[in-house]
Amino acid sequence: MGGAAAAAVLASTLAACGGGGSGSAAPVLNWYINPDSGGQAEIAARCSAESNGAYTITTSQLPRESSAQREQLVRRLAANDASIDLMSLDPPYIPEFAQAGFLAPVPEDLAGRVTEGVVQSSIDSATWDGELVAIPFWANTQLLWYRESVAEAAGLDMTQPVTWEQLVTAAQDQGKILSAQGRRAESLVVWLNALVESAGGAIIEENSENPEDIQLGLTSPEAARATEVMNTVANSGVVGPAFSTSSEDTSATEFESADAGFMVNWPFVYSRALAAVEAGTLDASVPEDYGWALYPAVDEGQPSAPPFGGIDLGVSAVSRNVDLAYQATECITSDENQAYYMTTNGNPASSSAVYDDPEVLEVFPMAPTILESLEAAANRPQTPYYSEVSGAIQREYHPPSSVTPETGERAQALIQAVLSGDQLL
Repeated sequence: MGGAAAAAVLASTLAACGGGGSGSAAPVLNWYINPDSGGQAEIAARCSAESNGAYTITTSQLPRESSAQREQLVRRLAANDASIDLMSLDPPYIPEFAQAGFLAPVPEDLAGRVTEGVVQSSIDSATWDGELVAIPFWANTQLLWYRESVAEAAGLDMTQPVTWEQLVTAAQDQGKILSAQGRRAESLVVWLNALVESAGGAIIEENSENPEDIQLGLTSPEAARATEVMNTVANSGVVGPAFSTSSEDTSATEFESADAGFMVNWPFVYSRALAAVEAGTLDASVPEDYGWALYPAVDEGQPSAPPFGGIDLGVSAVSRNVDLAYQATECITSDENQAYYMTTNGNPASSSAVYDDPEVLEVFPMAPTILESLEAAANRPQTPYYSEVSGAIQREYHPPSSVTPETGERAQALIQAVLSGDQLL
C-alpha cells in the first residue's frame, strides 16, 4: 500500500508539472471552498469541461465558520502547501493573506476583465494597498426585511428610508419583534460596523501595514452614536427573548413566526421561507407578506451603509499552476456562472449585469434592491490584523444591551494593546 501511495503521488506530481502533451493528464487545480449547496462543485465541473483539457478543478471543503476557514488555510499556506491552487476567501481576511505573501499577483490584463461591471464594494473587498489581490466572485449584503401588514399598520412608508428608532417605535406600537444578530460572533462585528459606517465613521480611520500606526475610530462621535443605537435596539423590549445569542438563523426563524415585524438579514431568508412552504412546514401566506428595503439609517437624512459580505477567489503563491488557476477564475466568475450560483445557491452576484437576468429576477424579486444595497455597502475594516480587531470587538461589545460610548474606549484600548503585543485575546 505504501508503494502504491508513493506511485500515486509521483504520478500526480508529474501530471501537475507536465506540459499537457499527447496522452498526458490535465493539471489538477485544487479549489478550497466554503460550504454551500453544491454550487461551487458544479461550477468547477463546468469550467473543467470548458477548458477543453487545459485543467481539471477539484474541490476541497473548508469548515463552516469563516474564522476556522482562515485558520486552516493560514496553516497550510504558511507551510508552503502546494496542494492549494484556488481559495474561496472571506473578504475581511484578504489583507492578511496578501500582506503575508500568500496570494499570487493578479495579472494586470486579467484584473481589468474581472472587475468590469463589478460593484465597487466587491472590488474594494478584493483590494489591498491599492492593488487587486483577489478576484471578486459573489457579493452579499443585508436588507431590511419587513412584514408588509405590520409596516402598513404602523403607518411606515417603506418606499422611503427608515431609521432604527422608527423601527423600534413601530415594533413597540404593534407588539411585534425586531430581529437582529446579537450573539458574540462575527455577526456582531457586521452589525457594529454597519452602524458606525452609517453614522459617517469608520472602525479604522487610518490604515497601515504597521500595527502601531493604525488609527482606530471607536472613540469618535460616530462610534458613540452607533453604540447608542445598538443599546436602544437591545433594550427596546421588542427583540427576541434570547437576543444576546441570536444568529442569522435565529432571526430568520423569528421572522417566520406570527410575532414577526422587522429584521435585518442576508437574502437567504427569502429562499429559506419558500423552501419551508414547499416542504409544508410554513404557510404560503408568510413569505407573501415579506417586504424588503435598504438597510435602516442611523440618523434621518443620512444614507445607511449596509453590511457587505460574500466570497473572493485567491490564487496561492506556491501553486504549481498559477497561470491556469487565474485562467480558471475568469471562468468561475463569468456572468453565466454567477447567475447560476445566485439562482441555485442563493448567493448574490458581484456583477451588476446579472441582476438583469430574467431567471435571477424570477427567483429573487428583490434583486434590484440587493444591487442597490451592494452599491451603497461598506466593507468591514480592511487590515492584516482583522482577526485581532474582530476578536476584541466581539469581547467588548457583547452583550449589546450593555454597550455605551465607554465601550468604544475599552475596545480601542484592548485592540491597541493586542496589536502592540502587550496583551492577548
